[in-house]
Amino acid sequence: MTDISVVILTMGNRPTELEAAVAAVRAQQVEATVVLVVNGGEPNRALADVVVDPGTNLGIPAGRNAGAAATPSDLIAFLDDDGALVDEVLQPAMAAFAENPGLGALALRIVDEEGVTARRHLSGLRKRPEQSGPATSFPGGAVLVRRSAFAAVGGLCDSYFYGLEETDLAWRLIDAGWDINYRADLRFSHPRSLPSRHDEFFHHTARNRVWLAHRTLPAPLAALYVVNWTLITVARNVRNPRGIVQHVRGTIDGFQNLVGPRTPMSSATVRELTRRGRPPVV
Repeated sequence: MTDISVVILTMGNRPTELEAAVAAVRAQQVEATVVLVVNGGEPNRALADVVVDPGTNLGIPAGRNAGAAATPSDLIAFLDDDGALVDEVLQPAMAAFAENPGLGALALRIVDEEGVTARRHLSGLRKRPEQSGPATSFPGGAVLVRRSAFAAVGGLCDSYFYGLEETDLAWRLIDAGWDINYRADLRFSHPRSLPSRHDEFFHHTARNRVWLAHRTLPAPLAALYVVNWTLITVARNVRNPRGIVQHVRGTIDGFQNLVGPRTPMSSATVRELTRRGRPPVV
């Protein structure tokens, strides 16, 4: 078993993209164990070194947890199945972890077909895509994590299914004293897309924001976080009443079915997130 494993989730509906994703991993200068988590369909299992097939769609966080559990590697890369590493990524990433024992996660720069990084893939309000540095979150399908840090905070929260599970993990890592960095020079190519393409986007996002606030934020900030994001969602969707209705229903769902445990971050973590450009109220 290698010191680094690459966990790729697939629903079996992107065979060409999956093959390219694995080929990019195999082309790296370091040897990595490829772990394929089958969340549906019949992907080419021969592409992987380890196959995890739960027989059902576990969702993104539970699927990635299952993939991480299937390998003892010191470092784990979580990559989407419709993207690919650009040039050499794993070797310099591994060097970054070796140089900084406190580094818990390293976010890659996602670039689209034109080399552009979407604003939503950056963790800070003032962040520029070409600027490396401390981060407050990371894209869930383009990140490397240290196993000991991942295990220390309990991994990803299965209940989210998809959406904001990486923010939940990132905030808990920082609160536990681990660092998160963003590397603009380490790129992951991913086709341009909008999260709202998913039918459940507004409902899941609203529900998961309630859970994120409940699980990680002190009570006053938790309330402000949910209210702020409701106002932001309404302002962004004045011509999309269906999205607003789904948001309201998702918020109600979140409060009616709260997911724990509730472990509010310290005031020092709130200050640190704010210093890094992402106060935990927006």
